[in-house]
Amino acid sequence: MKLFQIQKRIFDIVIGFALLIVSLLIIIPVSILIVVEDGFPIIFKQIRVGKNRELFYIYKLRSMKKKGNSSSNVKISSGWSDSVPDNFVFKSTGDVNPNITQVGKFIRKMSIDELPQFINVVLGNMSLVGPRPEIQEIANFYDENQLKRLNVKPGITGWAQINGRSDMTHKEKIDFDLFYVENQSFKLDLLIFFKTLSVVFTGRGSK
Repeated sequence: MKLFQIQKRIFDIVIGFALLIVSLLIIIPVSILIVVEDGFPIIFKQIRVGKNRELFYIYKLRSMKKKGNSSSNVKISSGWSDSVPDNFVFKSTGDVNPNITQVGKFIRKMSIDELPQFINVVLGNMSLVGPRPEIQEIANFYDENQLKRLNVKPGITGWAQINGRSDMTHKEKIDFDLFYVENQSFKLDLLIFFKTLSVVFTGRGSK
């Protein structure tokens, strides 16, 4: 496992930095469009829950008007008690928020707003591969089994992303993520990484 962690970190730094540099070809012109439409700031940061429940800021290109930005765009049911319901399906209110900019609509649709997360990978609070970083308001309701997905670094892509769909239930997401946690290896990381590239370049899948 120690060898795997070393391999994983080297892969994250080398490939993550390379992808960050390449993504600047998209980030820079999009940043100019963001400023032209709604001024600064260009980057939006939001608190997410990482490995071992450590909080960190995730970086995205700003897609909401400055007056419409908030720390969270997810509605949590007041009926939750000691766990996140198995049938819960995440729906960000930001997707239909009237404060989303015209540029924001485009970059969300194309997942361009996610590109700054390569910064998180290089910094070390995210990995290229792992469960997607959870929103704090949801993670606060995790039960003991659900918390196991936080035993590894969150990732830009993961087992759930290459096997699931955008409307998967929370139980389905947890099952996929726990499979990764229990079977993580450098070989599995490479499989997920290259399958993700295949999805991106063929235009299949959704955000």
